[in-house]
Amino acid sequence: MNNAAPDRYTLYGAPGSGAVPVHAALTLIGAQVEAVDVAPWENEAERERMAAINPMRQVPALVLPSGEVMTESAAMLIWLGDRYPEAQLCPAADDPLRAQYLRWMVYVPAAIYSMFWVHDVPSRLAPDPAAQQALIARTAARIAECWHLMDRELQGTTPYLLGENIGMLDLYVAVVSRWTPGRARFYREAPRLGEVVRRVDAEPRLARFWATRYPFTGEEATSQDL
Repeated sequence: MNNAAPDRYTLYGAPGSGAVPVHAALTLIGAQVEAVDVAPWENEAERERMAAINPMRQVPALVLPSGEVMTESAAMLIWLGDRYPEAQLCPAADDPLRAQYLRWMVYVPAAIYSMFWVHDVPSRLAPDPAAQQALIARTAARIAECWHLMDRELQGTTPYLLGENIGMLDLYVAVVSRWTPGRARFYREAPRLGEVVRRVDAEPRLARFWATRYPFTGEEATSQDL
């Protein structure tokens, strides 16, 4: 019997942020997590709070048991999946599904997550208010298009995206799909993914976690971008 104490992590983020899928994964793994709430998008003071942890002044950031700092949510999820194979949250290196797992774990931040840097603060690229409105609309449309493409490519009969068990990719999609353009449009664009994220929402081992760190209010499904 293994009596070793669970690993301890410090996770910088905020409810509803990109830290949520990482925290959910750590919850399923059974690790100890100290959640430090920081919301850099709110003001300069919050961004400065992150400066010493992440030079990008962004969340999430994860302090490992060794004291090393990781950034980038996809990297954290992939690393955690490999570190804790007993949790069965990702395909092993020699698993035939490993290539597709890596493909989609990178696709989510590269094609979808990255769009929010523009959508949420369009003035970063367009000083003109009229152009900003166009950027908001076009990035929302692009996000929806990317979900549709992923849904088309990942058609299958298993209850989760890559098999019979909930995994890192399922957690990632379940969280990011609650952002713009909202779950209602997500369900229309990606019905197969929609079936999966509903299962993730209802995962009994995460019921208390969702209620605490990302309670579902329905607001995500009523975005003005629908």
